[in-house]
Amino acid sequence: MRELRIRLLAGVFAVAGILSWAGARLWNSIGTLPSVPLAAPIVLALIAVVLVATALSLRARLKAQRERRPEAKGVDPLMAARAVVFGQSSALVAALVSGMYGGTGVFLLESLDIPARRDQAIYAGFSVLAGIAVIAAAIFLERVCKLPEDDDRNTGSPSTA
Repeated sequence: MRELRIRLLAGVFAVAGILSWAGARLWNSIGTLPSVPLAAPIVLALIAVVLVATALSLRARLKAQRERRPEAKGVDPLMAARAVVFGQSSALVAALVSGMYGGTGVFLLESLDIPARRDQAIYAGFSVLAGIAVIAAAIFLERVCKLPEDDDRNTGSPSTA
């Protein structure tokens, strides 16, 4: 399994942001711009919390396993792989969604004097921050599940459990 590439996530964020900004300008010239939902940053933050909780749980179980504690529960490799895939897919979607809300938020910065637009810009900003938290949590989860023998010196292409 390949590691997440920060450049890929940044590229998805940038392209989605540019397209969203252009789409918001076009949509606003035709009619009313759709609103940024209040639930967007909340849902992204919940996903980040789930990813961090999963990573901390797996890290504790792997540490107990390495120390050969008698009460240690083993970590099923397939479960760890599923957690990593969940983290990677969450990071990709978060980069896309954050880029979309970021582009919309940049467009909304032009009209902060209107209270409704100002609120929408704040929601978009919090959505971007929550999306970045999802990406950080996914990368942390990926690092937790990385096998010790998978460093770059040994294989040439790192993989995760």
